[in-house]
Amino acid sequence: MKALQKAKVIILITYYLILITCLTSCITEDQQPMNPKGSFESLWKIVDEHYCFFDYKQKEYGLDWDEVYKKYAKQFQDNKLTSHQTYELLTSMLSELRDGHVNLTTSFDFGRYWAWKEDYPQNFSDTLQRNYLGTDYGIASSLKYRILDDNIGYIYYGSFSSGIGDGNLDAVLMELATCNALIIDVRDNGGGQLTLAEKLAARFTNKEILVGYIQHKTGKGHNDFSKMEEQILKPSSGLRWQKKIAVLTNRSVFSAANEFVKYMKCCPNAIIVGDKTGGGAGMPFSSELPNGWAVRFSACPIYDKDKQSTEFGIEPDIKVDITPEDFSKGIDTIIETARKCLTHKS
Repeated sequence: MKALQKAKVIILITYYLILITCLTSCITEDQQPMNPKGSFESLWKIVDEHYCFFDYKQKEYGLDWDEVYKKYAKQFQDNKLTSHQTYELLTSMLSELRDGHVNLTTSFDFGRYWAWKEDYPQNFSDTLQRNYLGTDYGIASSLKYRILDDNIGYIYYGSFSSGIGDGNLDAVLMELATCNALIIDVRDNGGGQLTLAEKLAARFTNKEILVGYIQHKTGKGHNDFSKMEEQILKPSSGLRWQKKIAVLTNRSVFSAANEFVKYMKCCPNAIIVGDKTGGGAGMPFSSELPNGWAVRFSACPIYDKDKQSTEFGIEPDIKVDITPEDFSKGIDTIIETARKCLTHKS
């Protein structure tokens, strides 16, 4: 009996040693060398297997990731490239995706694609905003607010990376409860936590509403996705706004802020005023290259209620830019347009 047990132990140990050896060899085979070419090969493959907008961007502007490989592989045949040269080439390759969620992080620089906002009017000014906020505005966590002289409430939320609690929202909405309408300004809000976008939007619906869909990557193929899952916005259990509301947008509204605008387009009594948003409709994923550099990119696509991608932005209900004439007079054209729309009797 003891001899049999000993034989079983030897068999199990042998089995696990073989298993460990197989797993180790698999990892070694996939690992690229720590040189410029290895970094290129690794980055291209990581994006190839996990990025979520290949088909969409192929249709929009003809992106061909295999052709991108051929284009840049030629420049990595010589491993004499410096770190800075490697960084510049890899950042240039990633810019082919035209995605503001795509970043390459090194110890000496941060690769980014900002063309999605740089070629558009700013449509927001701290100087103009001070003319409306004054110096005695309220501050509740990350929210700035006051009542304008036409009895319209104004709230500015500059980043969904800055937290707000239910108590903050209850207090602010209570302060503005006597207002005839409300403006929520999210211009220059580059995103942050999606949960905060949902928390704020939940104050403007009294019932559950379909606001969009989401998919998840299920394999390494460009089309390996799960079925579309519904995104449902549930009403807050706290104080909810029942009157007209205008959401102010510009091209620098991105990621979670873009999602907030998407939610608000589905809420009753809400209109979107300003410029088209910047987009950013992919949940980001992070990975690491053999040389330790970090890459982030979109890996989980999100859609609006009509199953359309908002990766390249959301059109406002009322398109308006800040005019040079108004700016010179200290007037924010977008705020003024929203005020007129909110006071207009339909």
